[in-house]
This record gives sequence, structure tokens and C-alpha cells, in this order.
Amino acid sequence: MDAVSRRTVLRSASVAVGAAAFGGLWARAAPPAIGHPGNPHREVAADARMVWQRLPENWQEGPFLANGYFGAQVYAGRTPETLKVMLSHTQVQDQRIQWEAGIGLSRLPIGYLTLAFAGAVTAVDWTLDLYNAELGGTITTTRGSVAFSAVVHNDLGVLLFSMTPSAGEKSAAWAFQPLESATTRTVRKPPEYVANPAPEVADGYCAQPMLAGGGYTTAWRERSIGSRRLLAATVAYSFPGTTHTADALESVEKALAANPDALLARHRRWWNDYHRRSFVSVPDKQVQRFYWIQLYKIAAATRADGPVVSEWGPWFPEVGNSWTAVWWNLNVQVTYPIVNSSNHPELDAVTETFRRDHANLETSVPPAYRDGDTYALSHPGDWRLRPGGTRSVGVPGTTSKTDQTGNLLWGLHNVWLAYRHHLDRRVLRDVLYPTLAKALNFYRHFLVTGPDGLLHLPLTRSPEYADAPDCTYDLSLIRWAARTLVDTARILRLDEPRVPIWQEIGTKLVPYHEDPVNGVLIGDGVPLAASHRHFSHLLWLYPLRERVWDRPADRDVMTRTFDHWAADQSAWHGYSYAAASSMKSVMDAPEEALRYLKFFLDRNVVADTELTANTMYREGSNFAIESPITAAQSVVDMLMQGSGGVLKIFPSVSATWRDASIAGLRAEGAFLVDASRRDGRTEFVRVHSEAGEPLVLQHGVTGDVDVRDEHGRRLPWRPAGPGRIAIGLRRGGTAVVTPRGGRPDCAPRDVPALGLAPAWGLPS
Repeated sequence: MDAVSRRTVLRSASVAVGAAAFGGLWARAAPPAIGHPGNPHREVAADARMVWQRLPENWQEGPFLANGYFGAQVYAGRTPETLKVMLSHTQVQDQRIQWEAGIGLSRLPIGYLTLAFAGAVTAVDWTLDLYNAELGGTITTTRGSVAFSAVVHNDLGVLLFSMTPSAGEKSAAWAFQPLESATTRTVRKPPEYVANPAPEVADGYCAQPMLAGGGYTTAWRERSIGSRRLLAATVAYSFPGTTHTADALESVEKALAANPDALLARHRRWWNDYHRRSFVSVPDKQVQRFYWIQLYKIAAATRADGPVVSEWGPWFPEVGNSWTAVWWNLNVQVTYPIVNSSNHPELDAVTETFRRDHANLETSVPPAYRDGDTYALSHPGDWRLRPGGTRSVGVPGTTSKTDQTGNLLWGLHNVWLAYRHHLDRRVLRDVLYPTLAKALNFYRHFLVTGPDGLLHLPLTRSPEYADAPDCTYDLSLIRWAARTLVDTARILRLDEPRVPIWQEIGTKLVPYHEDPVNGVLIGDGVPLAASHRHFSHLLWLYPLRERVWDRPADRDVMTRTFDHWAADQSAWHGYSYAAASSMKSVMDAPEEALRYLKFFLDRNVVADTELTANTMYREGSNFAIESPITAAQSVVDMLMQGSGGVLKIFPSVSATWRDASIAGLRAEGAFLVDASRRDGRTEFVRVHSEAGEPLVLQHGVTGDVDVRDEHGRRLPWRPAGPGRIAIGLRRGGTAVVTPRGGRPDCAPRDVPALGLAPAWGLPS
């Protein structure tokens, strides 16, 4: 398909209005300075900047920008004289619901902008400034150079790309190349499937209609002032309406009519505020930088009022992509815990998705069990929880069984975590409670009392491994759901007649089947006999935390099961190492926890998977973003844990990390935590209570302690076990725990580095 090559330069009154501002911030993005006295958040975000001193070639190398919806990635074009800016949008999907979601509700390719130069590209020097979510630098060609700055504006959802070409590159020109509007998934693709119609290419926009109705439009415009040029580009989607073209054109016109400096200031303000909400600094700067990049990535990929993340978020991989929808068998569930612990509820799309679209969950229930009071969740699905076609989770105990029966319960565990981190009872009442009850109802159809008087589950499938009766994966989620519903009814003070039923399930559900040597089995009579990348039979250990290391009676089964799983890592993928790291952290094994994390971060290739140069993730020919984001939570689990009624500070910090600093991390119980470790000792812990939840603190301070409020007044406390104290904090109260007589500076700080670590990206 021919590219649209004409550049449209707007010459209007708005140009004159914005002329003075255009020569300022948009002239060139300066690389962020490293030193920022009084602003440690900016300092560590600046240190984590990503650098490109070699031209990235593809999705797994290029810098990425997005605002939770509209995304752009920059890398080499198809000729030495071109640069490609791949565009994508999390809401742009097909609507042919007669086919399963990966096909009929598939995310759709959009297209890419090209910037054609007079000469061949010979060098690049780019910086992705995380603190400002801004890409900038220079492109050098055989004919000259171009200085540029680019953002996907947080509020407008518009790519703003400013450039100042040298004399030899004044002719550098933008064009747009649409991609075929068709699913890139080939699995179970029906023979009657056809692509959507050819796009309608016009002057400065490309409109793509869909066979199901609606469509999407890419629009772009450029504005010049002297030698400086500013491109605005966006993608708009509408279904079933057809407003997408008008919407896209209006967005770019609005962006170009505004004061560029004011636009940039608004964009930076959101991102600066975002980065200041929490803080992590550790001496291993490879880990620290990786962590801050993942915080940037997840804010770029998702927002609470938008779609949950699909496999590749807002960044379309144009080669070998078969993951075209939303996967709920692990991928979403492991992506979102970090939004709680890093104190970013504005990113929690999981809770809002279930709040908004829970009624669609009935379509994943096998037709014979759709009684108006039963929910399930099949995958892949679209971002509205629809499986498409006739897909369902199947019927346990029959040939239609699948490994999807537990998807919904595990997804709702994320909602439970959101509640536990904020203690907002509206989340319990309006989202978790009604949906979880219907999700457990699905399993209630199949639980049967055996000769032993216990409740058993017929044949289901442990995700990605084997069929099994009494499947551990399902049993762990059933047990969690039943107990959580009982607790929720108590918290909400509900007169709930189903409580005795849920109590019976929690009490009479068969225990996990075990091997005396290798621990918990996949299910009854089904051992783990080969390497298993999914930790499906270990959910009870993490993240459900049904067994805990603090209880000596639990340690043996935790150790045996984990060690047997970890004995053969030949089939492990990225999230396997992240999960193993977190499991070792909750099992009080900090050196092992760090070893698993570092193995992944060191970009070891296992089972044809790897962490990529830009911290994205590859599995064979497919690409995803969830494993690296999962590993960010592994870092938090080393520094703070808050489940089981005990808040633990620096519970799994390697002996090599003699310094660490955290601030604003959020723990279960609605606690905000600041703490510092200096020269191998905890020098202070500060806990702010938003809800007045009982606080048992494992503070990590050596010797006697002082406990004071934020004004320095002594607070009453009592011992609650070795290294633990109970503090009666009221709602809004703050406790500061220090060594006896200590008066440390409680400000967060970037701790000293253990050694040199290269920047992420493609440094020279």
C-alpha cells in the first residue's frame, strides 16, 4: 500500500500565538542532569534514564512512549534513510464477536510514521528521560543532523515530535504507512476470516473502517516556525459510531493550536507527580534502574479507566505476534501487584474492569451453567472481559475441561490486594464481593463430598502442565475465595445466608495432595515430573500466602515444594524467575531471592526467552511486557512485605546491600512506609496509617528502639515477638521507629552504588 507522503504545514493564527514559546522547550530535549539537590526522586529517575548510542532495529530495542492508551516506538526504518515511529492504541480492536477474542476481538495493527532523511543515518544519541516521559537527542546522517524531542502527551494522547534539522536535512519529511487491519494471530484462525477493508487515505489522515462497524483513524499535522518543526499525530477509535476521523483531526488541531511550552509543562507535571509518589534506592544500580524503568513502563501502559494490559501493551510488535488480546491465565494477574505496593491506584485497571464489565463474565460460563448467578473468565479475551465466539472455561470432569477455571478467582485476588492496600470498603462492597461470590458459584457446581467426608474437585487442568483431579491450582483459589467471602461478609457486616456454605467449603475442602519428598503435587496422583514454567501449583505459597514462613509448621512443605519446582529450570520463562525471587523473599532467603532476580536481569536466554535491551520481553517469536513488570514487584518484596498482619521492613535484603532507602511504598493495611538502611543497619522506619488498622511492625532495628510520632512525641508500644512491636496507630497517625537515641534524617536518598552498571537501552 502506498504511503501517504505529503506533509501538511498549518499556517494559521495559532502559529503566531505560539511562536515565542516554540523556540524554547521544543527546540531540543536536554539530557537530564544527574544531580538534583532536594529532589531524590528526580535524581534516581534521571540516573535510570535509558540511552541509545546505536540505532535500535526493532520492538525489542527501541525507546517507547505512551499515556496508557496511545503508544509510539522509535527505531530504524526499512531503508538507511528512514526512521520508523510505530503507532498503537490499547482500545483499537476488532469487533467481530462471532469468533474468539484472539481473532474476532483482536487488537489491530495501525501503522507507522516514517521520517525520511536526505542522507543515510550514521549515528544516534538519544535519551529517554523517565521523569518527564520524554525522548530526545540527535540523529546524524550523511547529509547533516536533526535534533529532536518527543512525547506522547499524557492528557491529550497525541504524539508531539519537535525537530530542528541542520541545513543538509531541511527536506526531512514525514509520511504514514498503514498496516493491514487484520489479526496477526494464526492459532485457530477460521478459514472464512478476511481482513477489514482497505483504509481511506486522505490529506493528513488515514481512516480505517471495520467490517463490524466503527473504525479508527490516524491523523497527523505539522507546524513550522523558522527552522523548527512540530509534528502532532494521534489515533482515534470509535465503535459502533464513526466519529473516529473527526475525533483524530480535532485532537491534532487542538494540540498544534496550543502553546507548546504550556503543553509540555502539563505533560511533565503529571509524570513528575507520578514519580514522586514512592521511592526505591538500592546499591545495585542495575536493579535500581530496572525498577524505575518498570514504573515508567506500567504507567505508560495502563490507567485505571482504560484497558487492562494486553501482552504487548500500547506498543505493537510488527513481527511474529500471535498474542493479540488479553491473557488472564497469569499475565494480567502478575502485572498489577506493583501498582499497589508502589502507591499508584491511578493505574489499577483490574479493579475498574471488573467494576465496569463484570456482567460480561457470564459469557465465559458453559451454557448449561448460566443461571444468572455464576461467573467465569476465559482467555484470551478482550479488554471488556468478552471471550468471543463460543469459548468458555469448559466443564470440569469432562473432555471440555480447560486450564481456565481459576482465571477469574486469580484475577479477583488482584482486587483483594487493591482493597488490602487501601482498605476502601467500596471496593469490597461494589466490586469484589458480588463478583467473587458468583465466581465461587461456578466451582460449587462441581465440588462433591467423597467417602472421606471432604470436598473434592473432578478433573481440571493445571495451567500449562497436566490434567488432574483435586488440582492444586484450583483448590488453592477455591480455598482463598471461600475464606475471603466469609471475611468480607464480616467486614461489611452483611446478613449473608451463604456464609455457612462458604465456611463449609473452607473447612472441608480436601488438603493438597503431597509427596513426602517433593512436596505438593499438581493434583491427586499427578506429580511434577518435568520442568514447569508456570507456578500454578504454588499459588498457595505465593501470591496467596496461605502458608507462611513465620509458622514453623509450614516451612517444610514450602521448602520441599519450591525446591522440587526449582530443581529443573529448563522450561522456565522470565516470570518464573520473578516468582521464584519473590517466593524466596517470603521464605527468608535473601541471597537466593537476589540470585533469581539477577539471573533474569542479566538477560540470560532460557527456553528461547529473554529480557530485551529496552527491558521488554521476548518468548520465541512473540513479545510481551508482563515478566519485567512482575520482577519490579520482586524488588519490593525484598524491601517490604505487609501480608499476614505483620509489616516487615527490609525482610529479604542481601548482605551485599548494606544501604537501601524507600519512601511512600504502600503495604497491606493501608500503611505508607519510609525506611532507611545504612551501613548494614536499619536507621529508621516511618509508618503512616491511613485507616487505623492494627500495626505489628518487624522493624529490623538492632537493639533498643524509640517510637515517636511525627512531632517527636513518644508513642506507646508493646513487644509482639522477636524484633516485632505492636503500635496503636489511629487513622492518620504516624510512627517513627529508630535506634534508642537516634535522630536520623528521614528524607529518601539515592544510596551509594556497589559498582558500575551500564544504562539500559543501547549504550555504546
